[in-house]
Amino acid sequence: MVLFSRLEQLYEEAKSNRWFRYFTVFCRIVLALGFLPSGTVKIMGERFTALSGNHPLGHYFDALHLTGYYYTFIGIAQVTAALLLLIPRTALLGALIYFPIILNICILAYATRFEGTRITTLMVLASLYLLCWDYDRLKHILPVKQSNSDGYAAQKKPLSNRFPFLFFGCVFTAVASVIVINQFLYEIRPGNSLEECQNGCPGSKYPKACEVFCDCIHNRGKPLATCLTEFERAKNSRRN
Repeated sequence: MVLFSRLEQLYEEAKSNRWFRYFTVFCRIVLALGFLPSGTVKIMGERFTALSGNHPLGHYFDALHLTGYYYTFIGIAQVTAALLLLIPRTALLGALIYFPIILNICILAYATRFEGTRITTLMVLASLYLLCWDYDRLKHILPVKQSNSDGYAAQKKPLSNRFPFLFFGCVFTAVASVIVINQFLYEIRPGNSLEECQNGCPGSKYPKACEVFCDCIHNRGKPLATCLTEFERAKNSRRN
């Protein structure tokens, strides 16, 4: 209970800090810019990415493109979320729509070993931050004990100009961690093209197996699971 009260106190301090507000606006703008182009492309009925149809994610986007108005609906949802984020009064609604969409995209990127895992992870974290920023409005529907504050006390306080070094240090650490962890998360990735995939083979521990994997993905268009099995088989044959 003491911990929860302390967290609420820290939250109120953050809400009355000018630098936190700048960061919140920054997150809203960046997230909106991330969805406006991709959503508009879907509304126009065009293929979203230049990835080859043989790429694991390319398979998915080709199928998604053929779903007709469902494809358009996703585009409308993305553009709507982006526009709502840009309007202060509707930013919370935009964040609520945005979060499940970007979380789905992030999981998809990891499942297909797409190179965009880093940026989508950061977008998920930024979207989650925006939801936390509006905790004073969301807490009324959350299973937590309500405090006696009216939720607007922070807005009545004069804005503090003290720079939150600890918070931005944590932001920097989170960004660096996402980049570093993703660098070593997978032994091999398909890359966005055959050339990009093969460029990683010379520095690989198993260059021949890497070439087999790249050929399996980009030339023969086999499923990711099948190509990973061939990669492991090529590694084992190399050892023997």
